[in-house]
Amino acid sequence: MGGKNKQRTKGNVRPSSSGRAADLLARESGVVPGFVGFGVSTSSDPGYVPAVQGAEEIDNQVDADFRMVLRKLSKRDAVTKLKAVQEFGTMCQERQPDVVKGVLPYWPRIYCRISMDHDRRVREATQQAFEQLVLKVKRNLAPYLKSIMGHWLISQCDTYSPAASAASAAFQAAFPLNKQPEAISFCKDEILNVIQDNLLNETADTLSDPQSVPEEEREAKFIRLLTSSLLALKRLLSILPEQDRELLKERLTQLITQGKFWKYSKHKTPQIRGAFFELIATMCAHTPQLIQAEAARACSAVLLSIDDTDPVVLPPLWEAVLHILSCVDNCWTHVSARKGVMPKLWVLLKEGGRGLATSLHPNLLPFISKLPAEVTQPNLEFSRTFLTSVIQGLLSDRAKSSPSESAAIIFATMECLRFIVLQNIGEEQEQRNIQNMLISEQLLPLIDRALGNPSLQTGPLFPQVSDILLSWEKRAVGKEAPTFQRLLSDFWEGLGRLCTTYVDCEEAERTALEGIASLLQIMHNPNSASKQTKKKKTVKICFTDREERGQGEEPPRETPVVEEHHCPLRNGHLLDLVCQLAELNMVYVCDCESERHLRFLSQLLRAFPSPQVFQVLLRPEEMKPEMGPELGPLAENAAVHFLLQRVTVWLKQDDRKDTDFLVDMVFSSLQCCSSSDDKTLILNHISRDLNWSVILQLIEKACADPVRLEVFIGWLRGPVLGERLVGLAGELCVMGLRGSPSSSSHHAHGWPLISLALSQQHNNEPLIGKAYVEQIIDKLHTTLSEAKGMSDAGNMEPLVTFISDVAATFFSSVKGCLLLASAEELLMTVFQLCAQDQTITHLSDALLLNLQHAYTAGIQSLITNLGAGVTKGTLLHNIALWVKSQLLTTHLTVKSLQLLVQAVESLAQTIASAQKTSCLLSQFIFCLNPTEEEWSRIRQALLPQWVRHPLLCGRLRVSGEYPCMDAWKFRATNRLPAHLCVSALLGRIIFTAASPDDQQVEADFEIPDLKHIVSEIFYGLQWCEEMELSPHMVSEYHKLLQSWSLEQRIHNSSLIRTSLLDTLFTRSQEEGSLWSLALAKYMQNSKIEPSHIKALYGNVESFFPLSEHSVSTVQVLCPFLASEERESLIALCVAELLNWQDREQDCIDGVWGCLAVLLCCLQADTAVEDEILLAVVATIAEWRNSREEWFLFNSDLGKVSAAWLLLAVEMMRFLCWMVDHSPTVLGNTHWDLLLCSMLAWLETARENSSMFWNPWVQLFVCANCELIVRLSEFFTSPPAGVGEQLPPELNSEWKEFFLEGIHNLLLPLLIKIPTDFTEPDDPLFPLAVLRAVGEALIYIPVELLTQNKLPPRFVADQRSSLSEPLQTLLNTLSPLLLFKARPLQLAVYHILHKVMPLLPESDSESASAKSDDEDGEEPLGEFAVVQPLSMEHCCILGYLLAWKLLFTFFKASSSHLRAQYSLHLKKTRSLHKLLLHLFRLMPEIPSVPGQPAEPSSKEPKTFFTESLSLSPRKTEGLQFEVPHLACSVYYGALKDLPAMVRLWWNSQEKRVFSTVDKFTSKYVSGVLSAQEIASVQSSTQTFENMTVKARSATREVIATYSVDDIFIELVIQLPQNYPLGSILVESGRRVGVAVQQWRNWMLQLNTYLTHQNGSILEGLSLWKNNVDKRFEGVEDCMICFSVIHGSNYSLPKKACRTCKKKFHSACLYKWFTSSNKSTCPLCRETFF
Repeated sequence: MGGKNKQRTKGNVRPSSSGRAADLLARESGVVPGFVGFGVSTSSDPGYVPAVQGAEEIDNQVDADFRMVLRKLSKRDAVTKLKAVQEFGTMCQERQPDVVKGVLPYWPRIYCRISMDHDRRVREATQQAFEQLVLKVKRNLAPYLKSIMGHWLISQCDTYSPAASAASAAFQAAFPLNKQPEAISFCKDEILNVIQDNLLNETADTLSDPQSVPEEEREAKFIRLLTSSLLALKRLLSILPEQDRELLKERLTQLITQGKFWKYSKHKTPQIRGAFFELIATMCAHTPQLIQAEAARACSAVLLSIDDTDPVVLPPLWEAVLHILSCVDNCWTHVSARKGVMPKLWVLLKEGGRGLATSLHPNLLPFISKLPAEVTQPNLEFSRTFLTSVIQGLLSDRAKSSPSESAAIIFATMECLRFIVLQNIGEEQEQRNIQNMLISEQLLPLIDRALGNPSLQTGPLFPQVSDILLSWEKRAVGKEAPTFQRLLSDFWEGLGRLCTTYVDCEEAERTALEGIASLLQIMHNPNSASKQTKKKKTVKICFTDREERGQGEEPPRETPVVEEHHCPLRNGHLLDLVCQLAELNMVYVCDCESERHLRFLSQLLRAFPSPQVFQVLLRPEEMKPEMGPELGPLAENAAVHFLLQRVTVWLKQDDRKDTDFLVDMVFSSLQCCSSSDDKTLILNHISRDLNWSVILQLIEKACADPVRLEVFIGWLRGPVLGERLVGLAGELCVMGLRGSPSSSSHHAHGWPLISLALSQQHNNEPLIGKAYVEQIIDKLHTTLSEAKGMSDAGNMEPLVTFISDVAATFFSSVKGCLLLASAEELLMTVFQLCAQDQTITHLSDALLLNLQHAYTAGIQSLITNLGAGVTKGTLLHNIALWVKSQLLTTHLTVKSLQLLVQAVESLAQTIASAQKTSCLLSQFIFCLNPTEEEWSRIRQALLPQWVRHPLLCGRLRVSGEYPCMDAWKFRATNRLPAHLCVSALLGRIIFTAASPDDQQVEADFEIPDLKHIVSEIFYGLQWCEEMELSPHMVSEYHKLLQSWSLEQRIHNSSLIRTSLLDTLFTRSQEEGSLWSLALAKYMQNSKIEPSHIKALYGNVESFFPLSEHSVSTVQVLCPFLASEERESLIALCVAELLNWQDREQDCIDGVWGCLAVLLCCLQADTAVEDEILLAVVATIAEWRNSREEWFLFNSDLGKVSAAWLLLAVEMMRFLCWMVDHSPTVLGNTHWDLLLCSMLAWLETARENSSMFWNPWVQLFVCANCELIVRLSEFFTSPPAGVGEQLPPELNSEWKEFFLEGIHNLLLPLLIKIPTDFTEPDDPLFPLAVLRAVGEALIYIPVELLTQNKLPPRFVADQRSSLSEPLQTLLNTLSPLLLFKARPLQLAVYHILHKVMPLLPESDSESASAKSDDEDGEEPLGEFAVVQPLSMEHCCILGYLLAWKLLFTFFKASSSHLRAQYSLHLKKTRSLHKLLLHLFRLMPEIPSVPGQPAEPSSKEPKTFFTESLSLSPRKTEGLQFEVPHLACSVYYGALKDLPAMVRLWWNSQEKRVFSTVDKFTSKYVSGVLSAQEIASVQSSTQTFENMTVKARSATREVIATYSVDDIFIELVIQLPQNYPLGSILVESGRRVGVAVQQWRNWMLQLNTYLTHQNGSILEGLSLWKNNVDKRFEGVEDCMICFSVIHGSNYSLPKKACRTCKKKFHSACLYKWFTSSNKSTCPLCRETFF
């Protein structure tokens, strides 16, 4: 197994070493002799499965797989056994029965061992596997049953429940229930043998090997086996039939006569003691003669253990005690009750059973009932001691903290007390003493204790006392009447004294008074305690009288009839006591004003609302009350008198806070009135001047009881209460509007009272009168309307909160509430508040939810109960008109729109859910929908800036008159156009509220203008998209619609697809512009069939004559048209173009339209003949001659119409297409026309740079620049075979004339744009022009840059050796690297990148174009996210581009200059700061986005493996540009400045050092090493006397140097973290070189490669020069031991005059400064 304590590998399927050995033995049959333990004997006992096949004949029956598993079962390792058992069970389940039968001879011995295994998982799995074996072999198990059954029965008594359950399941699978006793009987002798052996013979050391099993494990196994064996013997005796038990009598006698057996009663392990007592109880029940034979031992073992309180032992112990008392008649002769048993019991009871009262105390009654007279004599003392001990147990800590423990003790006390009373019925003195003792010393003190203890009051004591009294009253009628009458008399007399003691005290304890009231209430009505206490009895009481038994077990509490039948009031004791206490209590209430006594009085009256009680409460002088005429008839009623004279006075006391119990007195008093009218009269009288809190409590308590409500309804609907409530509502509203907090009573109880009065109903009628309901609602609506207008003044939130809560309760509770006009107006106001922006209403989010709940409830009630419609004047119609007005006239923010939409959506969902058909919702949406004129007006109100983006992208051709410059500026506003608001709301309602299950709109959901509404939604969405989601509010609006998935829902709707397409096409034909773009977007996202598109227009002739709108429509449809249709369009357009002169004078619209349509078809790859193209070009040339003004040469573009500009643009686009696709068609004159026009257009653009704010002018410049780019690409690398067909002098003309002319115009234009437009964030800034010009300038030749004609620009005090044009270029362009316009930055970078390699020639350190925009040093930290096109993006982009230029400059420098530049960078710490910045800009995982999630065999693409695109035109993926550029700069730093980066890395702290190392090793080193090796392999550089080879697989470079007889081989090994780590230089073969010299050269090469900022080849070249000089006779410098200096590449020239040794000047300088001496390093003489 490889060691017990080793970690097993998950999923390891290789067998252990022992398993492999067994497998080997099994395969090599007969080769290896048998081992001990795998026996090859031929005895009848098969033992373990033999290791060698063929050793026995029977062994061939065992399957090889089973043999292997059975061998594994003999292992010691628990995991191995567990897996083997599980595998065995699986094999038994899967294999054929014949195969499984072969295992049976070997199974019993293995089962008997592993079923007792220490690991409980193994035992459980063994039983589960056994079940599978039993199910498979069935009857074939019979021959082996006797050898298994003993352990099988023990396993069913396993202390681990899952294992025992599994063994029982296997047993039930083997034998039906009726056959189980027979099976046990068949094997009874074998079972008893196993059990007897376990109990008498086995020890912990005989069960397990002491040498291999720890002592704790051995002991645990032994204890478990003893416990299971005792329980198995109990199970055996329980199952066996009587005759079989008799057969085992002799064997069992042998067992129980053993002293070891009885010692188990004192065993230290509780499980064994518990199992032993269970066995004794079973033996008493089934084999009593055996126990009687060993009575002395049995009684001593059981009865003397009576104080064993282990939770495991106590229940079986007491079961055994009761069985011993029943079974052994003379049991007390064997033990001393007074000395050995009872003292232990008294101590145990006084301690409350030591936390086991629930198990112990139910046994006390059966226990004392079985005690003989000699034990209980004298009866008085025994009863006193017993009950005192039991009751004293209530004082134990566990009884105090546990209600169940306390309840068990009380139940036992009362049961035993009743039993002792019944045992001592009589008139003898001893019996009377016992009876007196039970009442005065036990029962009354127990009640006294309960009165001071709240937990005992809520327990079962009081119901038990009530049960005893009921029982005694029943018995006070027969022959035993005197006894029970005396008992009752004594009890009531004692209880009276007890209660009087507590009540007759000014500082009476509140707990005691509540306890008395509770006791009296339960005595009066035992059912009142059923909710507090559930009686739970585990032992039933056995009395002599059948009726009495019923009383003792279950006190009657089923029905009120039974309750009255058994009510103890019939003898008057209870009522007398109540009257006595009430009279005494009243003294303290009146004289001392005791609050406690007043509460006690309330509780008494609630339980006993009797005239007698009220009578005693009145003093004699109060018997003649003075009442008004209306209450005259009630003057004789004591309860009414008490209510008016006492209770109302107490209720009106100002300083009284808690009036709840006084309100209960009102109800108690009214119960003594017989007539409802009388009660109404009294309530009207007392409620005129009661506090609102009291009235609220009265109404709440009345509504809580249906019977009480029926009586009170007259008062509730009467005028007295109604008028007071209306007045209260008015006061609350007035105080709320003032914003001042009202009085406590009004504020705390007024609103809940109003809400309760409006919401409660009785018999489908309002709780108060209808007239009063309407008046209250009207006041609420008026107040809410005023609050809506006053929201800025004062805090209205509390008032609105109260009104919304009241409204919500009213709407949801009262049916037909909206029949009231005021209620409808209130609902409208609530909706308006909920739908308006919180900045206007100043309402919190929580309050908005309350309002929404209120109007939802109102709408639900309106539709459900009244069946409302949307006709004019109805509530829903008014709401729709108000919402429409808000959308069209109020400028909403995104937040306010969202609130309005949420409110309307909630309303629509309520309508949809309340009405099964969608007719009502359709009418509501129809009312919301604007008219066609309103739609047109709000469309025109949309900002016109949307035109710029599609126009410049070429997706739209629109020639509308462009407005002035100011119109193109965005106005900073956070208000949404009305069109967007209407579209959003209608879309949300139709496609979300109408179909909440996210399915398509239902078939019966019909909206007449649905297709128009949806088309307007698309129009609004397209406007947002073309605005490029700016300003910010448009972006927020678009995100809102995306979160609703509105567009997706529309596309998924099949009902409107065809009609919507038709609508969009019609709008596009009629109006063009944005409708065409919306049509294009819809067609792209929807799979439209060609037949549908063809059906839209019929034939292509329908588009002619062409207008601007039809051109836009054709452009959209063109990609979806069939090729034949496009060819027809080309034919029609060419015909129009060729006949342009036949048109009217102003034909420019038709001409540019035809040219645009022609171009659209050509761009859709439509086949066209060269003659047609040539004809079009000839036509353009004809325009050049006859209509030159169309070309706009030298024109003022500010005065030209958009159509003229578009015509020029279309000509440029057409010529551009010709250059790309058909350059050979063009003749010499055509090329002249093209090139000259292009240059003239560029000149025109330069002259009109101030008009670049105009989108059409921008389009003019962009199209011309696109033409320049295509021409540059064409002449730079013409397509194969095209060059020969071009005019012969065309190429030279391009290079000699046109190229210079183009770029001499473009370069100043690039510089002029940021001068004319200084604010890049200004909407007028011509960013598109910058993109186009920057792209065109990429092709500028270096010669034109070095000889540029820019205006001279120099900086004061600037030292420079550059030429003036070059210096001017740098001074002009370098600052533009920080201009906040990405295309300009990249254009400048590309231009400067071309001139950087020329700068080192001037040997100027300051010639680099590095910007001075470095920030302060920052620690290496988290990845910094840079927002695209932000100011930070601009600065970082310029900074990184400057460094890329610097690396280009550095790479082009010579080795000598590089060393000087490195010193400068080191001095300024520029590179140090750069690297820290880069590690904040590079992502932690620099993978290229958009890669497939599944890992492929190829390496993932990263920013280091992929080249960086720095195109000015690029507009997508800009969020990854800075991270990618940062990675590119880091790569350049490692490649061009490796030594400096290495120096920086080694100087960093540990955390930074580790981070840089891991990142570089993982992402950069591999790429850089591969490139370095590849550069060595592909290098064409040759060295005299040295050859260089590279091995890419091992990352090695091998240099071989040979001269004459000397041969040197060097191996350069690149590290894993190249270039950060040191390059390892190893020696290969060497011939003819001394060891010391060899070491010096190795050190030199290592130094060059480590400290030089260059490639490996450059380092090798330097080293070779050093070695060459050495062979030429030049001696090493004795300081650096090198011939050539590592930095300045000088030779040793400074010689010491004494020793004549030469040194490098730099080495000597460093020596002198570091040593502070001027002596020679070698001879130590003064150096001079």
